Amino acid sequence: MFEFILKGIIIGICVSAPVGPIGILCIQRTLTKGKKVGIITGLGATFSDLFYAMIAGFSLGFVSDFITKYQFWIQIVGSLIIMLFGFYIFKSNPVRSLSSVQKQGSSGSYFADFVTSFALCITNPMILFIFIGLFARMGFFTSDEPLYQSIVGLFSILLGAFLWWLTLNSLVDRFRKKINVRGLGLINKITGFVICAIGLVGFVMSIFQG
Repeated sequence: MFEFILKGIIIGICVSAPVGPIGILCIQRTLTKGKKVGIITGLGATFSDLFYAMIAGFSLGFVSDFITKYQFWIQIVGSLIIMLFGFYIFKSNPVRSLSSVQKQGSSGSYFADFVTSFALCITNPMILFIFIGLFARMGFFTSDEPLYQSIVGLFSILLGAFLWWLTLNSLVDRFRKKINVRGLGLINKITGFVICAIGLVGFVMSIFQG
């Protein structure tokens, strides 16, 4: 069982570790809004990964077929959302963000951070195929496994993904106090530009591959 849990943690880390738009967003939010918001952003991505892990692990044929059938449109819409979100970050004011964070502390704003992160991550159906490949490679979620072991496997993936986001968040937070408002503004510009570029590349690739 220990080896099975360890495999799940490794899979969770492998899926989360590539620094895509969610990773950049987590870094940006940690620097501009604080450690709690960065953790919640990573938590949103973690639960999105869990959703795809459940689809891949339990072989939900209808959902898998739906995602495969409409993969082109899901990628197009997802790329457009990423581009719009990147533009929003590019135009955002870090001073306003910092002042609102100091005043808020409300669960509603945290919920919005969670939902936006989850939504951005869920629009990338390639995660499903990454899970399928990792499961096949590591002998994870075989057909003869009991239900309780599958549930333990899902929680181990969730743990691995969250450990990655927590580690990234903690490392970034160490440098947060060394960056002034002008530096935060530059980070917003760079982050927004990179996320827009990722969305644009995804959009173009979807068009050509479609």
